[in-house]
Amino acid sequence: MSTWNSRGLRGSTFEEMVNRSNDFYREMKLALIQKIPTPITPVNIDKESRHITLAYFDQKSTVDYIGAVQGIPVCFDAKECATETFALDNIHPHQISFMESFEEQKGIAFLLIFFGQSDRFYYLPLRDLKVFVERAETGGRKSFRTDELKEEFFFGEGGTSGALVPYLDMIEKDLEARHG
Repeated sequence: MSTWNSRGLRGSTFEEMVNRSNDFYREMKLALIQKIPTPITPVNIDKESRHITLAYFDQKSTVDYIGAVQGIPVCFDAKECATETFALDNIHPHQISFMESFEEQKGIAFLLIFFGQSDRFYYLPLRDLKVFVERAETGGRKSFRTDELKEEFFFGEGGTSGALVPYLDMIEKDLEARHG
């Protein structure tokens, strides 16, 4: 059996870790989160293997994941970053717009970011992402560094919930910050 906490495997398996966390949360009846597939139109299909060899995206995707956590609608995107600086061009304007609309409907929108260089996970609430985006739109940095982030939203594996990527703990902190 492969190890999930191997430093060498972590970055390439971040999405799989999130998927397994979602499975764990569903089995524990804590949340129901689904990965949203990106719609594609096949252009070429290998007739022998029946594999798609060339395709294009049908439409702009929204976010990677959507669902509910104990009655609270949530949507989020999972991103990996090899360095301690996250480029904002990894997030598209239509994704931010979707997340804003989602929160207008009383949902919670956020990014889960894996910083590979420091081997750390981060929960970035939409409101904090928007601060960085507005800075970039007014001529400032088009990225943010880990030292600009709120320490309380960094987390490790296996938080109190037992999930590989225990983002439910971070949602709880986010809700406290919103209503605190």
